[in-house]
Amino acid sequence: ILTGQEMPTADIALFSRVGGGIFTKAADVGADLVGKVEAGIPEDHPSNPAVIADNVGDNVGDVAGMGADLFESFAGTLVGSMILGLAVTEGLPFRLVSLPLLLASLGLLCSIAGVFLVRTKEGKNPQTALNIGTFSAGALALILSAPLIYFFIGDRTYGNGVSWLYLFLSTVIGLVCGIAIGMTTEYYTGTDRKPVCKIVKASETGAATNIITGMGVGMLSTLVPVLLICVSILISYALGGLYCVSLAAVGMLITLGIELAVDAYGPIADNAGGLAVMAEYPKRVREITDGLDAVGNTTAAIGKGFAIGSAALTAIILFSSFKQQAGVGDELLSLTRVPVLIGLIVGAMIPYLFSALAMGAIGKAAFKMIEEVRRQFREHPGILTETEKPDYDKCVSISTSAALREMILPGLLATATPVAVGFLGGIDMLMGLLVGVTVSGIVLAIFMSNSGGAWDNAKKMIESGHSGGKGSDAHKASVVGDTVGDPFKDTAGPSLNILIKLMAIVSLVIAPLLKVYWG
Repeated sequence: ILTGQEMPTADIALFSRVGGGIFTKAADVGADLVGKVEAGIPEDHPSNPAVIADNVGDNVGDVAGMGADLFESFAGTLVGSMILGLAVTEGLPFRLVSLPLLLASLGLLCSIAGVFLVRTKEGKNPQTALNIGTFSAGALALILSAPLIYFFIGDRTYGNGVSWLYLFLSTVIGLVCGIAIGMTTEYYTGTDRKPVCKIVKASETGAATNIITGMGVGMLSTLVPVLLICVSILISYALGGLYCVSLAAVGMLITLGIELAVDAYGPIADNAGGLAVMAEYPKRVREITDGLDAVGNTTAAIGKGFAIGSAALTAIILFSSFKQQAGVGDELLSLTRVPVLIGLIVGAMIPYLFSALAMGAIGKAAFKMIEEVRRQFREHPGILTETEKPDYDKCVSISTSAALREMILPGLLATATPVAVGFLGGIDMLMGLLVGVTVSGIVLAIFMSNSGGAWDNAKKMIESGHSGGKGSDAHKASVVGDTVGDPFKDTAGPSLNILIKLMAIVSLVIAPLLKVYWG
């Protein structure tokens, strides 16, 4: 029943993230390349036919998509924790099933309190105010979770003497790991930070060096988050086995409420800037919204880091549940077994294939958008002189059709692959597949999300006056880099954590069938 409830959540998250990502990036790429680079008009200028589709896409992909993504991460974590709680046969199984729900409720209250602590003044960095709210919510959850776990669990233990203290420490480990991942993401994607400044400097010598440096920053940014995830898994498992690993995952997302609020801040600031330009507000207004938007790029990257980190922990929980449901023994999972090794190799390839399908879809949709914007500029020259109105509806229609049509293949890949491998290759090959997808997908997702965020903020820094400012060669190079990074950070990258969990959930659903099928 628990797994059945999780399946629609994962499907909706995949639909919102992949479909929404295709929608927003098709419009964004078309608007930037033709409007800013070719026509030389400002970003979000009302003369750009794709500007409305771009602003709508921010809501579709970045608000609805990310909201569904993080909600699915939290739902998957809770479901996995409850399944592992049910598997405890001695001690206090009912209380272990209920504990994740109580911690989630506590986190919601702490998130509400954290939202009210977000305060800033003119001239202050909004990132500091958002960090205060996030850290305050985390600290409050840390303080209150100890008495909650103690009074709910009491002196009862399970396993080899696992007490309430071990459960509390596992929750703390996940919470601290999540915050540390967020801080690491902020360092690699934040404006005026060393990695982004390197990309700004590289932009002065052209688009090629901008892209090379940005990819290097993204690759380097995988080191610390991966180590943090490994350490949190290792310590929580040592404290109390897989159930404590599941509580670490709950702890990582315990302040999901404020994380969602902080994540939605970015698209709201972006759209505010677009509306300011279209309404012809004074230049000072756009300068303020640009500063807010730059912070929003960082907060969006932090939210994706939380989702990716929790996906790793949730995947381990779902692996264990699948292993129990399918009746797989440890002897069948040896790396020396050819089916397991084949599954690992194929699984490591799946995130790249999935990303290729998603980015290819954006490329095709963006091509149609670019052609449409060029056509309107060519056939209606009065658009650029503001004597004619662009056809905004046509561009919205292109993004909508592309999003619905092009997400079919990535969706089928995520749902059909575990079924095909499980029934054709066997349970051991499917386990290898899930491990390969998780290991490869986590690293690729962090790389894509952080490199895209760094490229975007490098462009924002140049537009604020660095390296020649708007219209300079460095600015044009940064626009190209940002355009490459858009599908990285807003479609392919953050979709991978959904891919990881959806494949694990599908495998868990079919586990009883596989057990019967393979005898």
